Amino acid sequence: MRHTTPPSTEDIISMAEHALDAIPAELRAMVRGCAIIVEDVADDDTLAEMGIESPYELTGLYRGTPLTQKSVLDAPMQPDSIFLYREPILLEWIETGEDLFRLVRNVLIHEIGHHFGLSDDDIERLENG
Repeated sequence: MRHTTPPSTEDIISMAEHALDAIPAELRAMVRGCAIIVEDVADDDTLAEMGIESPYELTGLYRGTPLTQKSVLDAPMQPDSIFLYREPILLEWIETGEDLFRLVRNVLIHEIGHHFGLSDDDIERLENG
């Protein structure tokens, strides 16, 4: 897909939905009910909570209770959500020349990994192995 203007929030949502449709059905079923939200950048509270100074350093975030820590006895506190941050994704796209769909897919899959209870180190090992 060629863009003559910066891809919109709707464009990023469409790419994320396409990427989600491409993962195996049994894994996709485990993500059902997890909201995928696209925002321009992370809010100040999120950045402060994570110890990040620049909003352009955070391309995605999983908020919720990983599947490995859930119990049927727990009352849900808030819905699980995956945030994709449009402007940092676009900045990385411009800086690296990476295909935008692949970049959105990689951020989404990384955050789905957190939903499954994987750490950043676990995800990095899977990506590199």
